[in-house]
Amino acid sequence: MSKEPQYKRVLLKCSGEALLGNQQYGIDVETASRIARDVKQAHDMGVEICIVVGGGNIFRGVSGTAQGMDQANADYMGMMATVMNALALQHAIEKEGMDSRVLSAIPMATVCEPYIRRRAERHLERGRVVIFAAGTGNPFFTTDTAAALRAAEMKCDALVKGTNVDGVYDKDPKKFDDAQRFETLTHLEVIAKDLKVMDAAAISLARENNIPILVFSIHDEGSFSNVLCKEGKFTEVK
Repeated sequence: MSKEPQYKRVLLKCSGEALLGNQQYGIDVETASRIARDVKQAHDMGVEICIVVGGGNIFRGVSGTAQGMDQANADYMGMMATVMNALALQHAIEKEGMDSRVLSAIPMATVCEPYIRRRAERHLERGRVVIFAAGTGNPFFTTDTAAALRAAEMKCDALVKGTNVDGVYDKDPKKFDDAQRFETLTHLEVIAKDLKVMDAAAISLARENNIPILVFSIHDEGSFSNVLCKEGKFTEVK
């Protein structure tokens, strides 16, 4: 019996670090291909998919700021990194036989389309995978906030966040053996407990727009479509 997705349209938030694979820096082509295969699996079930990708594998605004760089400048550099990642993902997705478009919040007419909400909606309606690049286009906002913003603008049924672990824990399970995993949480509990799922602006935006956040491990092949069918291991924030 084929699995039945619980959502019609979702936004996948993929961190830049997820594209590292086992490398220290840059984009691991095999990892991008695996993520693309997961996207195809969900796409084949009839789910409309848009993606927000981070840039931490190439340049992270906070680390630039830590080295004395002006934060706005460092954040713009981070946004440029997300465009590179978006183009890499687009290549991997199209190799899997899907049609896709990269829409950037910072206009870059030579390499991708500018972000226009109604154009993005049209692409989704036509079955294309839409990749949002350059965050919100503004410094001082994370790509997590961009993900919540785009999920609200696209009227997504869920924001699915792919991380390095299979859900939300009270502390880092890679460092602490006694870390407790949550099955479900409310948006307010995430903020009150200061859980590092997403930043407070992203959580608040999702809460105000009644968008559930599903947190899962992006490294487990097939887990994206499982989560969309409410199967496998994940934490639901609603």
